[in-house]
Order: sequence, then C-alpha cells, then structure tokens
Amino acid sequence: MNLSDTARSALRSLRANKLRSALTTLGIIIGVAAVITMLAVGEGAKQRVAEQLRGLGTNLMLVLPGTVTTSGVRLGAGSRNTLTEADAAAIRDEVPRTLAAAPALRGTGQIVYGNLNWSTLIYGVTPEYLAAREWGVARGRALDDNDLRSGAKVAVVGQTVAEMLFGGTDPTGQTLRVKHVPFTVVGLLAPKGQNLTGQDQDDVVLVPITTARGRILGTTQGRLRTVNNVTVKMADGADMKTAEAQVRELLRQRHRLQPEQDDDFNIRNLSEVVEAEQAASKALSALLAAVASVSLLVGGIGIMNIMLVSVTERTREIGIRLAVGARRRDILTQFLVEAVILALIGALAGIALGLGSSLGLGRALGWDIAFQPHAVLLAVASASAVGIFFGWYPARKASRLAPVEALRYQ
Repeated sequence: MNLSDTARSALRSLRANKLRSALTTLGIIIGVAAVITMLAVGEGAKQRVAEQLRGLGTNLMLVLPGTVTTSGVRLGAGSRNTLTEADAAAIRDEVPRTLAAAPALRGTGQIVYGNLNWSTLIYGVTPEYLAAREWGVARGRALDDNDLRSGAKVAVVGQTVAEMLFGGTDPTGQTLRVKHVPFTVVGLLAPKGQNLTGQDQDDVVLVPITTARGRILGTTQGRLRTVNNVTVKMADGADMKTAEAQVRELLRQRHRLQPEQDDDFNIRNLSEVVEAEQAASKALSALLAAVASVSLLVGGIGIMNIMLVSVTERTREIGIRLAVGARRRDILTQFLVEAVILALIGALAGIALGLGSSLGLGRALGWDIAFQPHAVLLAVASASAVGIFFGWYPARKASRLAPVEALRYQ
C-alpha cells in the first residue's frame, strides 16, 4: 500500500467522523493562529522600535546639565546650565572620531501665523545640529553659518508645525512670529516621527542659537554662552563607551572638578538605549511565541486522545486488515498519516485565522503588524511535528495489536 493510497484511506476515515475531526483540529487551529498573530505583533513592535531608533540617529550621545552644589545644598539635575558652547567646541576638537558636537538652547513658546497660533518647542541650534541628528530638509534650506554669525531671524519648521499653521501649503518664504519676533521660514524639516518616549519630534521650530539667545530664549548667563544640551555624533564604528569616557574626562577637566566631586553634567549614551530596546523587543517576541506554542501542545494532546479513541473503535477493522495480509508498517503509516493530516488541516485553518486576526488587531488597536514568511513555515512545520509526535504512540499501539485478539474485540 503506497503513501497516496494510505492518504486517501486516512481522509475517508476522517470524513466518516467530520465533527470529531473538526473538534480535534480546533486546538491546532488556535495554536497556529496564536503563533502567527504573536509573531506578527512582535515583529511589528521590533520594526517600530527600529524606526524610532533611526529617527533618533545613530552613534549619538546627549550631554545634559547635571547637579550642582551650592552652600552644601545639592540642586536638582538641570537646575543650572553647566554646559557652554565652548564645551561643545572642545568635544568636537579634542575627542577622537567626533563628527559633530551641536549645542542647543531649548524652550517653548507660542508661534503665530496670521490668525493661527500653535505652542511648540523652540530650539536655538547651530548648523551641526541637523547633521548630528541625521535630519534632512524636505523643502528650502537648513540653517547655515551666515545665519549664525549675523543672528538672522530665520527659522526651519517641523512637519507638525507646518501642518498646524500652513496646512498643505509650502511654508518656505512665509513670515511667522516667535514670541512676538518675526521670523522668515527658510526650510521645512523632513518627517522624523515620535521618539522612544512618544514625543513628536516634528513639533519643533529651529532658529540660529545666536538669535535664540539674543531675542527669544535669552539666559541670565549670556556672556558664558550656556546651553541646555550638546548632541555628540561619533563616526561609524567608534567605540561609544570609550567615547563617553573621553567626553566625561574632558568636561571634568574643563569644569575644574576635583576627583571627589560628582559630575555636574549627565551623558546619555543613546547606543546603549538602542541595544536595550532591541534586546527587550527580542525578549518580548520570544515570550509571545513561547506562550502561543503552549496552544500547539494542547492541540497535540487532543490529537493523541482522539487517535487513541479511534484505535479502540477500529480494533476489529485493524484485525481484519492484518488477517488479510496488511503489514504492521501499513497500519502504523495509516494512523500516523491521519494524525499528520489532522494537524495540517488545523495548520491551514490556523494560518487563515492568524492572518485575519492579526490584521483586525492591528486596525482595532493601531498596532504595527509585520508578517514574516518564516512564521507561516514555522507554523506548518510545528503542526506537522505535533502530528507526528502525538500520533506516533496511537499509531504504534494500533500496529502492535494481535490479529486474533483484534478480531475478537467487540
């Protein structure tokens, strides 16, 4: 009896008990659907994290003001600007493999265009800022050194600001007021999206740092040219831990900190954030897949249970087949094929259910969903393995029945 004959015989046996076969495959259907859905959700989460990380830029460090001690009292982090433009220049010139060190002033304010207004973040930056953040300009131009030297009243706006104030029109060349100071829009930033904390990076207006300090974000320590943060971009392949240590040592020297004194600045190594987010995303995907795989195990147990019942019900049939010359291998193959067919039918139905539920879940909750071909192959392979593993014992039991005893079974 060849394999095709065995498969046809197995299908006839399954069709004879349609309801039982359908209920048997239910566990596999749910298991495969759960695996595909969880893998799709996990892959979508990984892609979203990767997109957010690309939005931040690569090989970045963010230097922020730290704590300072006044009359024995430790003030909160960022309570005093301890960083200056000179610190940024020193980092750029003295730390090896530094591509950019962009100082920035940060504030919020009301932006007005015509009879429309919008509250947004205002950054006073240097031309290096966009290079450090790997941020392009969709229309117009970026800020340049001439804008910086002359303190020009020009601005580059983010996509959100442009949408809120200008709708679908080109904002370049238009004049808006930033804290009652008129600025000419010279550029529109490319879309950046949300960062890892969910903040809209496109809701921003960039102006020359000299203009920001003198006109809208002035500081009481203006002569020191203090800044709120410094974005440091390193070259590809640079050791970020080594670079962080070099930046820390340089700033401690420049700020004349004694060995026993704490840093008056903080360094956030965004490459470590990238690694942590990617590790967490992989762990989440593995956990989801492991949880979903439990359903496959339950489905396999259901197949074994039903196959054992089938062997008991068909004991006399097995005895007749053995008596007329069927080999034990034929009996083993038939029951094993039945188990595998049940698992594969469940897998196919589970794939359809998994794809549909993933799309529905993504639309209902606004989640990113990403299907991977290997997830479908994994589901089919897993279902086949479950059918073989849990079908082997019932098939082996059927093949070892003694013909005489099987014929006597009522």
